[in-house]
Amino acid sequence: MTQPLRVGLVQLRSGRMMDHNIEMASGFIREAHGSGAKFVSTPEMTHMIEAESEALLKAVRPEAEDPGVAAFSALAEELGIWLLIGSLAIARGDGKVANRSFLFDPKGAIRARYDKIHLFDVELAGGERYRESRHYAPGSEAVLVDLPFARLGLTICYDLRFPYLYRMLAKEGAEIITVPAAFTKTTGEAHWHALLRARAIETGAFILAPAQGGRVEVGRETYGHSLVVSPWGQVLGEAGNDPGVLVADLDLARVAEARARVPSLTHDRDGIAVRHMGA
Repeated sequence: MTQPLRVGLVQLRSGRMMDHNIEMASGFIREAHGSGAKFVSTPEMTHMIEAESEALLKAVRPEAEDPGVAAFSALAEELGIWLLIGSLAIARGDGKVANRSFLFDPKGAIRARYDKIHLFDVELAGGERYRESRHYAPGSEAVLVDLPFARLGLTICYDLRFPYLYRMLAKEGAEIITVPAAFTKTTGEAHWHALLRARAIETGAFILAPAQGGRVEVGRETYGHSLVVSPWGQVLGEAGNDPGVLVADLDLARVAEARARVPSLTHDRDGIAVRHMGA
């Protein structure tokens, strides 16, 4: 019987000041490591949440100059852990910004990058409006990583609403899929738990969703409730609304068990036509 994998999810309430956010995130990463986590993940926009255009474009740096990349690389090496920084805002050099995940190995090397594919351009009730595409450029590639203990699929926040991406990752062997997020309070209260459980059930994979929680400095309300969900759709751990650390143990044998019980990943039927019957 294999040893369970202990994972740590860091919940944050990031503000505008990168140095402060990096310090806060680093403290929680150390706490997760101290609890025995071998894999630790942080939320979307770990080192800065900025809503004002001019301030955002002034603050972002290319990857090679970004203080978060350097700090989290050093921290992963110091602690000897696999560290997924859910995302950082990175200058691309073409006037646009990437919403980019970074996976660091226990030696501090970047083992994977993932740019968020689906951008949050939404107008909610009450005038709550988001136009992520105004400054961010979408990614174009799904990303899988072979770790010593599991195959990992990377997604970010709004990606959660696009099941095809998760099915693609699962059919390529993803056993764990990460969903670092900064879900709004409005959409989180309505859909966060249902969507995360659905993606776990559909894929037969563990879902790890570290989140931003509470009212962030720019005035937005984020939902929090970081979750760990089993391949059978069971919530194995849930945070509240405040910053902190959520730790859970994953029995990776449950991935194969769930997929054997309901082998839906092998039952796709291509070429199904749609018949539209008019009134």
